[in-house]
Amino acid sequence: MFNGSQRKPPTPLEQLLLDYVWAHPDCTAEMCREGLAGERLLKDSTVRTILRKLEEKGYVTHKVDGRTFVYRAADTRRNVAVQAAQQLIDRFCDGSVEELLVGLVDNQVLKPKQLQHLLEKIASRKEKKE
Repeated sequence: MFNGSQRKPPTPLEQLLLDYVWAHPDCTAEMCREGLAGERLLKDSTVRTILRKLEEKGYVTHKVDGRTFVYRAADTRRNVAVQAAQQLIDRFCDGSVEELLVGLVDNQVLKPKQLQHLLEKIASRKEKKE
């Protein structure tokens, strides 16, 4: 897994392409451009630049098939989300997951029943691992 503390978050346009790559593993820049045309018209050079930046940031990798770059995500959507959450916790909550969760409940982003459900889910995962 990529070290999320060093990874810069994707820009909104990079996120758009990253979402496409997650949904379409082993895609080319041309496939991305065509696939996103309904949402956003992008030049071929723009798509290639964004994919290169995503690769520099560690979000995608590529292999070469003939002369074509074929892209796939370097990590799962869940792992990237976890790394982003860890960055938020470190940056805004002094590293305290508890501080984040209490804030989510206090601001009604997370309901107490949802939190209880999560506790049960976590407990059942712990039991399976032991």
